[in-house]
Amino acid sequence: MIIGAVTGLIALVLQVSVPAAGRAAIDAAGGTDRDNLTQWVVLLLFLALGRFVMGLSYRYALFQLAWGVETDLRALLYDHLTTLSFSYYDRTQSGEVISRANSDIRSIQVLLAFGPLIFMSVLAFGLAFVFMLTIHVPLTLVALSTLPLVYVFGQKLRLTVFPLTWVSQARMAELATIVDENVNGTRVVKSFAAEERQVNLLARAADHLRWTNVEAIRTRARYNPLIEALPRVGMALVLLYGGLLAIDGTVSIGTLFAFNAYVIMLQAPFRMFGFMLLQAQRASASASRVYAVLDEVSAVSDKVGATDLVAPQGEIAFRDVHFTYPNAVTPAEAAADEFAPPQRLPVLTGLDLHIAAGETVAIVGRTGSGKSTIARLLARFYEADSGEISIDGQPITDVTMASLRHNVGLVFDEPFLFSTSIRDNIAYGLPNADLDDVVTAATAAQADAFISDLSHGYDTVVGERGYTLSGGQRQRIAIARTLLENPPVLILDDATSAIDVTVEEAIHDALSGLLASRTTILIAHRLSTIALADRVVLVEGGRVAATGTHAELLATEPRYVQILAEADDADDADEEEATQ
Repeated sequence: MIIGAVTGLIALVLQVSVPAAGRAAIDAAGGTDRDNLTQWVVLLLFLALGRFVMGLSYRYALFQLAWGVETDLRALLYDHLTTLSFSYYDRTQSGEVISRANSDIRSIQVLLAFGPLIFMSVLAFGLAFVFMLTIHVPLTLVALSTLPLVYVFGQKLRLTVFPLTWVSQARMAELATIVDENVNGTRVVKSFAAEERQVNLLARAADHLRWTNVEAIRTRARYNPLIEALPRVGMALVLLYGGLLAIDGTVSIGTLFAFNAYVIMLQAPFRMFGFMLLQAQRASASASRVYAVLDEVSAVSDKVGATDLVAPQGEIAFRDVHFTYPNAVTPAEAAADEFAPPQRLPVLTGLDLHIAAGETVAIVGRTGSGKSTIARLLARFYEADSGEISIDGQPITDVTMASLRHNVGLVFDEPFLFSTSIRDNIAYGLPNADLDDVVTAATAAQADAFISDLSHGYDTVVGERGYTLSGGQRQRIAIARTLLENPPVLILDDATSAIDVTVEEAIHDALSGLLASRTTILIAHRLSTIALADRVVLVEGGRVAATGTHAELLATEPRYVQILAEADDADDADEEEATQ
C-alpha cells in the first residue's frame, strides 16, 4: 500500500507537469530560441518515461494489495464460519454462505483494485485545477461550469443504483442456493422426475436477478451518458472562450494547449464516475453482507479460562437439563403474535441421567423424544438452556470444545464423507495415521472387505458426500473414522440403521471388545443394537421415563414394549421393500 501510494503520487505529479511543460515548449517553438525548445522536448521525454515507470509500479502494487485483501478476507470469513455454532447453519442456507464467500468478496476486491486508480484521477483533478487557476481564473471557471450538474446526476444515479445492487446480491445468493440444493439433492430430484419443476424454479430466480440487473443498467444508461458528456461540453466552452482570448492575444497558444490538456484530465474522473459509483454501491452492499456474517457471535464458545479435557474416565452426568432448539417460539410469544411461526415445544425438560465410566447405555424413545439432542448437547453442538452436563464431575462448559470433541466421538445416522480417498476419510481425525491403523479400524467396522474389493482399495476416491457408496458402506466408514481416533466416550446415533442385520452382528462382535474400555451411548431402536448395552434408558417427553436392563423394561414398562414393537414393524417393512 505504501509503495503504491508513493509511486502513485509521483506519477500524478509527473502527469500534471506534462501540460505545463508542453505549454512552455509550444511557446518556445513560436520564438527563435531553438536550444530552449530542445530542453523542453528532453524534459517531456523524461516526464513520459518517469510517468511510465511510476504508473507501472503503483498499478502493480495496488492490484497486488487488492488480491491480497481478497485472499485474507476469504480466509477470515471461512475461519469465522468454522467457529459458528450449529444454530447459525440451522437458519442459514448454504448457497447464501457460498455467495458471500465468493461473489460478495469479489465485488470488494474489484473496488480495492480500481478504486485507488480513480482516487488518483480525483487527485489529478485537484492538481490540474490548481494549475489552471494559476494560468487564467475566468477560463478555469468556464471549464468547471458543468460540474454542478455532474454532481446532481451522480447523486440521482447513486440513490437508484444502491437498493438495486443490494437486491441483486441477495438474489445471486438465492440463485446459488437453488443450484447448490439441486446439485446435492439430484437423486431426490430425479427420483421424483422433478427436473422440469426445478428448472422452472431456477428460471424464475434467474429472471428475478435479470430484472434487477437490467433495471440497474437502465438507470446507468440514463445518467452515465450525461455524466460523461457534460465535461466535454466544458471542453467545447474552453475552446470557444479560449480561442477568442487567443485571437485577442490575451492568452498564448501554449496556454490554450495546456488548458485543453487539463480539461481532458478533468474528464477522466467523470468518465469513470459511473463505473466507480456502481462498483462502490455493489461493494458497499457486499461488505454489509460479509460483515453480517463476521458480526455473528457463536451461541457456543469457550469460556475465559477453559481448560483442556485430558484422558477422561468417561463418567457422564446430566442434571436437570432443559433445552429448546434456537429460534423456537415460546408459548407466550405465540400468544402475543398471531403471525408468529409454529410453536416448538422444549425438547428436554429436566433431564437427569447418570452414566458410569466404561458403561454401555442404550437410549430408546419415540421420534422427537430428545435422544439425538442428548448426544448433540454432550458434544456442545448446542448449549443447554439450563442445568449442567459434566464428564468426570467437570462441567463441559469449563473445558475447551476442541478437547471435548476429541474425547467424545459421535457417529451420525447420516454420515458425511468428503470427496477424497477412503483412507483420508477414515483418517480424517488423525491425518497422520498409519495405513495399518486405518485398516484395523476399518476391519472393526466391517468395512475392510468391501474396501479391498474396490478398484483402488483404500485409495479409491468417493464421490461428493460419498454417494458412490451405499448407505451402509458410508456408515461403516464413519464408524471406522471414529474408532481410529479411539475416543474415551463413543456415541453411536442410530449409526447402523442402513446396515443389514448380518453385517450389523459382525460389527457388534467387533465392537464388543472395543466398547469394554470406553463409555458408550447407543441411540437405537433395533433390538440387536440394544442387546450390546449394559443398561437401557427410556426417554419420554424430554426426560428419563425408565431405566434398567432390557429384560427388566420388557417386564415392567409397556411404553418400552410398544416402542420396540413399532420399530420392529418398521424394520420388517424396510426389509420387505428391499426384497421387492
